[in-house]
Amino acid sequence: MPDKSFYVTTPIYYVNDAPHIGHAYTTVAGDVLARWHRQRGEKVRYLTGTDEHGTKVQRKAEENEVTPQEWVDTLVSEHWRPVLETLDIANDDFIRTTEERHRRGVQAFWTVLKEAGHVYPELYEGPYCVGCEEFKVAADLEEGTGEYAGELVCRIHGRPVEQLSEQNWWFRLSEFGPALLEHYERNPDAVAPRSAYNEVVSFIRGGLSDISMSRSSVDWGVPLPWDPEQVVYVWFDALLNYITAVGYGQNSGKELFANTWPADVHLVGKDILRFHAVYWPAMLMAAGLPLPAKVFAHGWLLVGGEKMSKSKLTGIAPETITDTFGADAFRYYFLRAINFGSDGSFSWEDMRDRYTSELANGLGNLASRGGAMITKYFAGVLPEPGPYSNADLVVQDLLARTVADADAAMLRLDFSGGIAAIRGLIDAVNGYVTEQQPWALAKDDDRRERLGTVLYTIAESLRAISVLYHPVMPSATEALWQSLGADALGPLADQVVTHVVWGQLPPGVTVSKPEQLFPRLPDEEE
Repeated sequence: MPDKSFYVTTPIYYVNDAPHIGHAYTTVAGDVLARWHRQRGEKVRYLTGTDEHGTKVQRKAEENEVTPQEWVDTLVSEHWRPVLETLDIANDDFIRTTEERHRRGVQAFWTVLKEAGHVYPELYEGPYCVGCEEFKVAADLEEGTGEYAGELVCRIHGRPVEQLSEQNWWFRLSEFGPALLEHYERNPDAVAPRSAYNEVVSFIRGGLSDISMSRSSVDWGVPLPWDPEQVVYVWFDALLNYITAVGYGQNSGKELFANTWPADVHLVGKDILRFHAVYWPAMLMAAGLPLPAKVFAHGWLLVGGEKMSKSKLTGIAPETITDTFGADAFRYYFLRAINFGSDGSFSWEDMRDRYTSELANGLGNLASRGGAMITKYFAGVLPEPGPYSNADLVVQDLLARTVADADAAMLRLDFSGGIAAIRGLIDAVNGYVTEQQPWALAKDDDRRERLGTVLYTIAESLRAISVLYHPVMPSATEALWQSLGADALGPLADQVVTHVVWGQLPPGVTVSKPEQLFPRLPDEEE
């Protein structure tokens, strides 16, 4: 479909509390992926949002003596939307499950499934984890310890589950096991990384049981259109955001839906993989809708060896980090230091070290030296390059390889690998500056043409680096782009990452020494 957007989504985040850096990690990853595809010249739609129904939200509101709607409105306006600005997120939409467009879409979807015979009434009796908002099976539970000794607790939250007995409506999940297995056998890249794929396939092969899709003991949710005394189970409400946000269930949204769905990438944490790679595709199959191309389950952010979590007091607010390092460094660090798809530990010391060595002393120093020398030796006018030496050609060849390597890595969601490829170019150009010694060339009038070639090579390398790094660090690269006089080529965001070739920066443009892209941290100032 020629008008099909590249559609990438984050999970919609549960708003029982303010966001922490675990939420920010996923959102930044989605933003970098979306920006990269935009800079490949593709039409892109990037969705994030908030999941606002369910037991946890209702109880949290009661604790704070406000209505659930008041509670979620405050959290969204004061915490969840602002963090997008803090992190420089360029999302195309922000969906809230309390919005009317979502409610209509959810009710339309489940009406379709009921009319097709995929929903039936049945008594539910068994364990429920409020923390996960999930009906549990025996394999999901373990014996508690300490204050919870003698009780069954959730393996994820380590807290006791509640025993429920409700007359609910059930989704015939068990009927879709064979079709799901066939789908994943035909599409082995539909779940990534491979460990996540194996987990999903193993779970399906173990046999699927029907699952309650409604709650009768909770009133904070989307009412069932055929049974208004019940609400849609929060997960079977929330999962539908991916289609309600692009027009499903709305007459005015048919064109948007046709041009957007199916999703190209659902980014999720590994703890919610089952919902996205088993329940969600089964629901779509039941509705006769296409399945997402890929569900990518990234690892956990760990602090002190434990998963980032408000309930375990390991949650760190993003602004705690951005207030010191800035948004660009935040975005860079978490995608550079952690292999997306694996667990990774956050360390303030490691972030400080990488900020200093890789950003301040790496890209920042290169940009500062390049701008300063062109200003000093050529009055801020980019010189015409002369004949290229082997050393210059090595940089040009490395650029071509870097573009290919970075693009391939980003497309497979290997953000760390993509950033490493670009950083390799920066290290090489810094080494080139040391070897060519433009400050020594400047002392010899007979070497002025060579000096111009070296300084052009530095500036042109910086232009290319600013394009390649723009999806990762949009603010710093924009400042670099302007300092190079590269706006003569048009807006930075319009530069196509796969078309980064040598010799684009026109000689004669005005070049200036940029403001410090990555200032020294306070206690490092001399």
